[in-house]
Amino acid sequence: MSDATTSAPGAASIPGDVSAAEPRARSRRRFRPNGSMIVMALYLLFLMLPIYWLLNMSLKTNAEILSGFSLWPRNLTLANYEKILSDPSWYMGYVNSIIYVTMNTVLSIVVALPAAYAFSRYRFMGDKHLFFWLLTNRMAPPAVFALPFFQLYSSVGLFDTHIAVALAHTLFNVPLAVWILEGFMRGVPREIDETAYIDGYSFPKFFVKIFMPLIASGIGVAAFFCFMFSWVELLLSRTLTSVDAKPIAATMTRTVSASGLDWGVLAAAGVLTILPGALVIWFVRNYIAKGFALGRV
Repeated sequence: MSDATTSAPGAASIPGDVSAAEPRARSRRRFRPNGSMIVMALYLLFLMLPIYWLLNMSLKTNAEILSGFSLWPRNLTLANYEKILSDPSWYMGYVNSIIYVTMNTVLSIVVALPAAYAFSRYRFMGDKHLFFWLLTNRMAPPAVFALPFFQLYSSVGLFDTHIAVALAHTLFNVPLAVWILEGFMRGVPREIDETAYIDGYSFPKFFVKIFMPLIASGIGVAAFFCFMFSWVELLLSRTLTSVDAKPIAATMTRTVSASGLDWGVLAAAGVLTILPGALVIWFVRNYIAKGFALGRV
């Protein structure tokens, strides 16, 4: 009886360890690359290649850079970074850039907050036309305003100062910040304003303690875009400065000497120029994601 039971028809065809084989098969199916993953990997490789090459050049000497093609430094050196961090003509460019970029970002947000609130909460004659006019300022290229700003700031004594570049950049950043913040503010119900007034809040207290925390993600997104435009903008910052407030972007374009370009130092300066933007993106990445999710960015 027992032999008949153990030798039942079909028993030999059942795998011995089905529970162990199924997870391995699922893991192989799960990690099998598809077409979209391959395209994304190639795209990321294409994006990171210039950054890697810039880092590669910054760790080489000029002789090695000009001698031939190499995927990595044969004689790794940090002399290029040492020159930038020890030479005032180089590191003061970063200091100047950070000063006027911070001033511009704070000034743009402070001006844009009440303007965006007015556009989102009130209706007045010509509001749509004024809103469109603000955006047209953002659409104009900076070269259009370089000469007027240069003449104006030279006349009033603001040439070659940090505030000159910061004020010039507000012409482009304030409209952008107003447009972004207006979308976030429009998503806040008006009943919150009315409830706060009924509870005895004054407008400044309501705006700072209640309203601004509700649009914190919008403020972060607007500040990010203001920072990035002011950080990478070259024409106005180079035209409106000469020595005392010269930014790093202008310094990098004036590295030609009698012996030619110092490729290693220029590459090291490029790497150090990328770092502030990367740090800002890291800290406001969640706000940027919310801005894209809300469809206003």
